[in-house]
Amino acid sequence: MRIKNKTIQSIWIPLIAIFLGLLVGAIVMLLSGFNPITNYANLFMGAVGSPNAIGEVLRAATPLMLTGAGFAIANSAGFFNIGLAGQALVGWLASVSFALAFPDWPRIFLLPASIIAGAVAGALWSGIAGYLRAYFGASEVITTIMLNYTALYATNAIIKGMLAKHDNDYSPTVPVAARLRTPFLEHLTQNSTFHWGIILALVAAVFLWWLMKKTTLGFEIRAVGMNPDASRYAGMSTKKTIIAAMLISGALAGLGGAMEGLGDFQNIVVNNALPDIGFDGMSVSLLAGGAPIGIIFSALLFGILKIGGLNISITSTTPSEIVNIVIAAVIFFVGAQYLIRYWFDRSAAARDKKRSAAAVRQEEAEQDSGGKDK
Repeated sequence: MRIKNKTIQSIWIPLIAIFLGLLVGAIVMLLSGFNPITNYANLFMGAVGSPNAIGEVLRAATPLMLTGAGFAIANSAGFFNIGLAGQALVGWLASVSFALAFPDWPRIFLLPASIIAGAVAGALWSGIAGYLRAYFGASEVITTIMLNYTALYATNAIIKGMLAKHDNDYSPTVPVAARLRTPFLEHLTQNSTFHWGIILALVAAVFLWWLMKKTTLGFEIRAVGMNPDASRYAGMSTKKTIIAAMLISGALAGLGGAMEGLGDFQNIVVNNALPDIGFDGMSVSLLAGGAPIGIIFSALLFGILKIGGLNISITSTTPSEIVNIVIAAVIFFVGAQYLIRYWFDRSAAARDKKRSAAAVRQEEAEQDSGGKDK
């Protein structure tokens, strides 16, 4: 019964968080004098109303699946990897830089090598925090936050000083051989920016499931996350597991950045802030509870909200920032899922108490009836 309750909770808690987030958005719209039903209808049509919109939703969801999977692995090991944005950014830079450094390579070599460069860069950047945590006990929250801003300013300096031409704030476009977007996909989705990276993102979700459920390393990651002292007593190398988890987490985040550099933008620009795919990936993973299939659907939901939200301001006078309020509300209720879970547990406990009381009353009644018969 307890297992069944946990399964029900894992499905209903995210759905309740999404519903409450949409409800908060509707209330804000009403208070601002806008029609929430019309706006949500416009949002939905803007996300799935045409092949172009569907392509943009899939494109927006692609890096979120990767960063979400990266966060899930670190979280399973008991770490809160806030550095996904910085890891994605260095992966973005590395993939674009590699592609620009070898423009004459054939596609069969250049594209995979550029993607791998992004993954390796993200892994190494995340590995710094993992090493400091494993050998010095440094909080990964603090180190990854600091590494985020180091990545932001370092990549900006590299772009301006080494990649950009003629005092521009952006690098040249990557060679055709390194692009994930193809004429076939553009024609299929009416010139959207949808690209083949979606396949890599789905593979990453399968990899997450396989790693955590079918491998010794996955078992050790979960064990260290639940109780590092007991894991150490059982003979596991907690330091090795910590570093491995952070390396894999950073590699997936770096792949998310590579999807932006080789797929969506096809270059890299000087940024004033860290890329959203890092922080949105955290929200995607939390909403999904770290489950691979849940990460896919959560990423699609965020893609629908972000792409469909643009249609709200196009078809009405409602500012598109309303969608950001909805997303923020969903994230809030995801973060507050422990309150929802507490409500579930209290309700289950109350039902169990009533059943127990009813069973006791029935037993007493049967005893009384038996005594009277005698």
